[in-house]
Amino acid sequence: MIIRPHQQIKEKTLAKSVAAIICAAGPGTRFGGKRKKQFTDVDGRAVFVRSIELFANRDDVKQVLLGISKADEEIVNVKWGANLKFFGVKIFFGGGERFDTVRKALELVNDDIDLIAVHDACRCCATDQLVGEVIAAAGKSGAAIPACPVTATLKEAKDGVITRTVDRANLFEAQTPQVFEAGLLRKAYENLTRLDPAQVTDDAFLVEALGHEVSIVRTDSSNIKITVPSDIAIAEAILKSRPKPKPEGPIGPYIEAQW
Repeated sequence: MIIRPHQQIKEKTLAKSVAAIICAAGPGTRFGGKRKKQFTDVDGRAVFVRSIELFANRDDVKQVLLGISKADEEIVNVKWGANLKFFGVKIFFGGGERFDTVRKALELVNDDIDLIAVHDACRCCATDQLVGEVIAAAGKSGAAIPACPVTATLKEAKDGVITRTVDRANLFEAQTPQVFEAGLLRKAYENLTRLDPAQVTDDAFLVEALGHEVSIVRTDSSNIKITVPSDIAIAEAILKSRPKPKPEGPIGPYIEAQW
């Protein structure tokens, strides 16, 4: 099922409680530099901080879990610890792979949580509207992700030679946050041992492996994942092109910068 952007979900449903898992434990080897990409500033605030704000300021999000590497404990606590605590963010140590981080986070999710959102810390350009649409879609179908239609021409090649042009008509680029019913995501991770870890690229893959349908909330390419240094300038341009919202919630101890 594909939900068009900004499509209103008319059915009245009970409000769902959400836990957000922010994955920030990756090594960021492709990014290079002295500071990992998740801790790099984008338009004045760290990438992972912007991702946390997407969830920490939402009324339906009752729990925010931040997975980091043990090696990054000092910089996170020294530079952002006070504000993370103020916003009730729980820090835990992630694993070597992304799915290891999520699996550890699942053990920390409260029992009264209905939906679990898994978000890449380096997707700092997601919008509150998109997050809300994906949460609403998951509340209906049990599993939903944002995805962007593939617009580029795709070629399949072998040994440096094109073998065919791939039909892109029904191809989408998966993004985050990916949102699932709590019990469904736990079941999907229990099934992880039966799968080839090398094939697990996102949480939707695990849910698909159970035979459960995953809904798509159609979005655009502005929800980029910062991977290489040049992505920083792109992300800043995207953020600066949007109207700046006025903060509605608490702004934390450091008022001048919020974080």
